[in-house]
Amino acid sequence: MPLIAAEDRAFAGAEVIDLTAASARRDPVVCFSHLRWDFVFQRPQHLMTRFAQSRAVIYFEEPMPDDGDLAWMQTRVCPVSGVIIATPRLPHDLAGPARAEAIRSLLDGLLLKQGVVRPVLWYYTPMMLPFSRHLEAAVVVYDCMDELANFRFAPPELRPLEQELIATADVIFTGGYSLYEAKAHLHANIHPFPSSVDRAHFVKARAIQPDATPTFGFYGVIDERMDLELIAAIADARPDWTFVMVGPVVKISEDDLPRRANIRYPGGRSYDDLPAELGRWHVALMPFAINDSTRFISPTKTPEYLAGGRPVVSTAIRDVVRHYGELDAVAIASDAEAFVAACETALALAGDRAGDWLAKADAALADLSWDQTHVRMSALVDRAATARTTVVAKSAVRGERRDHYDALVVGAGFAGAVLAERLASDAGMTVLVVDRRPHIGGNAYDHLDAAGVLIHEYGPHIFHTNSAEVFAYLSRFTRWRPYEHRVLAEVGDKLVPMPINRTTLNLLYDLDLQTDEDAAAFLAARAEPVEKVRTSEDVVVSAVGRELYETFFQGYTRKQWGLDPSELDKSVTSRVPTRTNIDDRYFTDTFQAMPLDGYTRMFERMLDHENIRVETGVDYRDIVDEVAFDRLVYTGPIDEFFDHCHGPLPYRSLRFQHETLDQEQFQSVATVNSPAEATPYTRVTEYKHLTGQVHPKTSVTYEYPTAEGDPYYPIPRPENQALFKRYEALAEGRPDVIFAGRLATYRYYNMDQVVGQALATYRKTPWAANAPVGDEPLKATVLRGS
Repeated sequence: MPLIAAEDRAFAGAEVIDLTAASARRDPVVCFSHLRWDFVFQRPQHLMTRFAQSRAVIYFEEPMPDDGDLAWMQTRVCPVSGVIIATPRLPHDLAGPARAEAIRSLLDGLLLKQGVVRPVLWYYTPMMLPFSRHLEAAVVVYDCMDELANFRFAPPELRPLEQELIATADVIFTGGYSLYEAKAHLHANIHPFPSSVDRAHFVKARAIQPDATPTFGFYGVIDERMDLELIAAIADARPDWTFVMVGPVVKISEDDLPRRANIRYPGGRSYDDLPAELGRWHVALMPFAINDSTRFISPTKTPEYLAGGRPVVSTAIRDVVRHYGELDAVAIASDAEAFVAACETALALAGDRAGDWLAKADAALADLSWDQTHVRMSALVDRAATARTTVVAKSAVRGERRDHYDALVVGAGFAGAVLAERLASDAGMTVLVVDRRPHIGGNAYDHLDAAGVLIHEYGPHIFHTNSAEVFAYLSRFTRWRPYEHRVLAEVGDKLVPMPINRTTLNLLYDLDLQTDEDAAAFLAARAEPVEKVRTSEDVVVSAVGRELYETFFQGYTRKQWGLDPSELDKSVTSRVPTRTNIDDRYFTDTFQAMPLDGYTRMFERMLDHENIRVETGVDYRDIVDEVAFDRLVYTGPIDEFFDHCHGPLPYRSLRFQHETLDQEQFQSVATVNSPAEATPYTRVTEYKHLTGQVHPKTSVTYEYPTAEGDPYYPIPRPENQALFKRYEALAEGRPDVIFAGRLATYRYYNMDQVVGQALATYRKTPWAANAPVGDEPLKATVLRGS
C-alpha cells in the first residue's frame, strides 16, 4: 500500500481551520456524502450549511484519483458557510483493502488534526461505512435521500452496507414519504423529510420576464431518471416551443440525448444562477421516467419551481402526486400526448398572474423551508444523542457514578439486565450494573466482525419460547425477524436433519417411510428397553436403539461434556427430541424469532434508563468497597461468590474459532453438527442464516468443547448437584442477596428461561408493582417476509 502523505494539503488559497473551538459549542458533524459539494447544490449542502451555523461541519466527499504516489487529504473551507470539504486523493493504482485502509487513515488523521472527538456521523451513502464504522459517535444519522441501490451502476455491496447502517443508526431521515413507507419497518426512529425550499432565493424568479417564445425548462442532473423519449416526443409535437434542459449529464451518454432544433442543453448552472434561469421560462418541467430509480424520489425542484412562480408539469412521480397533485399549479401527465396537453394548460396558467393558482401554491409552501427542516432534524439529532445509550462494547457508562445505589447488579447478561431494568423502571430504584467482561449481553453478545458481518461472539444464540409473557417483555426492547432454526448432522458423506425425523431415517438407511406410523414402527423395532432410565445413554437407546445412539449422540456427547452419555444425567439428551414426522425445525416453540438489530442492541435498550449506570470490564469485588448500595443482585458463579469454600463447581467450557470467508454462503442451514468423535469440533454455525444479513462475505464459527475457560454448562451429575446444594444453603443464609441466572443457580437454562426466572424473581420482591410485566403481549412486532 502506498504511504500516506505526512501532511494534508489544502486547495490553493484555502485554509484548514481548527475545529476545536467550534466543536466545543455542540457535537461536530462529519457528513459522508456521495455528492460532491460543488456538483449540484441540494439537500446535503442545504442542511450542512445550516448545521454549520451552530456546529463544526466536515463534508467528506468520495475520493478522487491523484497522479502522485502518496495518498493525501485535500481540504478547503467554504467561504460562505465555513463547512470544511475534505476529499481523499488516492494514487490511480490503489484498490481493494489497501484503498479502504488508506481512506481510513486519512480520515483518522483529519479528525485528529481538527480535534474532532465523538462527532455526529451523518451518512448520505452506506458506501463510506467500511472506513468509518470504527469511529466513536455521539449519534449516527442516516439521511436516506434516495434509494441508491435502484440507481444505475449501484455496487452490489451497497445493500448489505445499508443494512448495517440501518442497524447502526440512531435516527434515520428519508427524502420523502414513499421512501419512508418503504423503510419504516426497518427502524424504530425513522422520520420522513421531503424536499424543502429556500423560498426567498427562488422568489427572485418572479420579477424576471420570461422569454418571448414559450419556454419550458428543467434544471437538475440529467441521468437515467430522465424520460428521454418523452422529451423528444413533446419537442416534436410543438416545434414552436423551446425546451431548455439545464444541468450536468451523468451516467448516460450525451449521444443518447434527443437532439432537436428546439431543445437546448446549456450545461450546469450554479445555485445562485438558478432563479435567473427559472425566470426565463414560462413553465417548469419534470419529465422523469417511471422506473426503479424514480420510485421513491421526492424532487426538490417541485417547491423551487413553485416558489419561483412557475407552474409545473410532471410525470406521475408518487410523492409529487401525493403532495402537489391537488394544486392547479401542478399538472400530472402519464404519456406524451397528455404531457403536451398539460403544458398547454400550464402555459395559459402562467399568463394569468391575477388568478389564485399562485396564492394556493404559496400557501402549500408556507410551512416548507430548509430552515424549518434543519430545526426539526437538529432537534431529533439532539434527542437521539441524549437518548443514545452509552452502554457500548468498549465502555458502558451512563452519567457520573453516584455515592449510593439502591441496588448493585453483578452481571449484564439476561438475568442481570432484566432485574436491573425492572428495579429501575418499575420500582424506581437507582441501579449500578457491573460486568467483568468488556461488554454487556453476557454470552448473547453479538457484534460486527472486521468484515462487517454480524456474529455471535460466544456461539449461536437462537431465541425461542412458549411464554407470551417473556416474548412480550423482550418486545419492549427489540423488533423481531422471524426465524426457525434448522440443523443438519454430518454423517459420513451425508447431511441429514437433526433432531432425527422421518427424513433423517430415509436418507440414512435409503428407506421410503411414508407415514408417522412407518417411522414409529421402524424406531420401535430398533429401540432397546431400559428398565429404569437414569442416564443420557438410557434416554436415547430406549427410544431409537444403539446404532442411532452411537451415530448421533455418543461421540457428540463425549466431545461436548468430556464424559460418556452413560455418566451424565438423563436431562442432557432429553432436550433433543426424536420425531416420526418430517418437521425439520430444531425447535417447535410458539415464538421463534431473532432480534432484528441483534442481541447487543436489545440489551442496550433494556439498560438505557436514567436510573441505571453500567460499568463493563469491572469485577464487582474491585468496586464493592467504593460504592454504597442497599441490596445486591448476583448472577455470577455461586461458588465464586462464596470463595469456593466447598470446592469449585464443575463446568464445561467452549473455545470458538471465528472465520470470515470470501463467499456469500458456506452451508445450506445455520448449523451443521459433527457428531463423529474423530472431528474435534461439535458444530459450525453460519450467522447470516440467523440474522438475514445480505453481505458478499460470510462468517462462521467452529465450536471446540474444553475443560478450561469461562463457565458455560453445569455438568449434570449427582455429585455436582449435591455440591451445589451446599452452596445453595449458604445462599439461603444471605437474604440481602438475590441469586439469579444460570451460574448463580447452577442450571442450564435457555435464554427465555433465564428471562422468565428473572421476571419471576422480581415479582417475589417487595418492590414489584402490581401490574403484570407481560401485560402487553400484542405489542410484540415480528417483521413478516424479512
